[in-house]
Amino acid sequence: MREIVFISKNAPKWKEFESVLNRTGKSDPDAVADMFIQLTDDLAYARTYYPGTETVHYLNTLALRTHQQIYKTKRERRGRLMMFFKYELPLEFVKSRKAIAISASIFLAFTLIGALSAANDETFVRLILGDEYVDMTIDNIEKGDAMAVYKHDDQMTMFVYIAYNNLRVAAMIYFFSLFTSFGTGLILMYNGVMLGSFQYFFYKYNMLYESVISIWIHGTIEIFAIIVAGAAGIIMGNGWLFPGTYSRGLAFRNGALRGAKILLGLTPFIIFAAFLEGFATRHTEWHDAIRIGIIVLSLALIVFYFFWYPAKLNKRLKTDEDFSDFYKKLE
Repeated sequence: MREIVFISKNAPKWKEFESVLNRTGKSDPDAVADMFIQLTDDLAYARTYYPGTETVHYLNTLALRTHQQIYKTKRERRGRLMMFFKYELPLEFVKSRKAIAISASIFLAFTLIGALSAANDETFVRLILGDEYVDMTIDNIEKGDAMAVYKHDDQMTMFVYIAYNNLRVAAMIYFFSLFTSFGTGLILMYNGVMLGSFQYFFYKYNMLYESVISIWIHGTIEIFAIIVAGAAGIIMGNGWLFPGTYSRGLAFRNGALRGAKILLGLTPFIIFAAFLEGFATRHTEWHDAIRIGIIVLSLALIVFYFFWYPAKLNKRLKTDEDFSDFYKKLE
């Protein structure tokens, strides 16, 4: 990129940063910290491609002023964890909508492929789920309790094991993007195929309805968490594949930080899904209305926190003067 193009593209942003630094009164520490990250990224790019120029000198001066402002106003915000889940994470979901859509598309496409493969090849389900699980489930169906697998262990043991396993899977989906976003895509592909073949297996034995109102008690949040973890991996992997105007290392670092933030935010949802699997899914004796109600409430939680609330928050940010004022109004 030519230097004049780089300047024209970023000049409005830099002028806005200057106005924040020149403003009287205290600036929001988080907003200033975000400015500093963006400035250091731009400075690193300029030093790489336009060494010794006035652009480098200007950005270096501006970054120094921002650094001084951070340490002048630095303080630990009360309720930092609440601020993360109330503001930072939802706004990250807005920025990550495209990655979430890509992850969902990959997962759903291979779920369909898994179902179609199971429908056309009787051995496919055994290949994906394993002979032991398939034989055990067939035996449970014949005994009249298709969901008996969820009743073998005591509730707390099952909850702890599932929470650990699902957190491990989410982390694996994210860290496989170290092999670029294609690594994450492979894990999404496998999990999608497994879900599709799994659901077709119950359909084949006329147990689809029972499987849906039982398994999706926990599966609604669990599967969506896998999709969002996939988005976190795609964001990190794409930082390496598509660095844009930044150096590949800086773009990868920024993507990794954004993805890690999403993965951290998913933790309580994954644990909650494990709680439902350990303590609720096993109760096949509950009335269908209760089980369907849990699924509907889980869907409502997903729609609210991952889509509706972030969109509303983002819209409010755009209509306020700046990020600092927005935070002052909410505190």
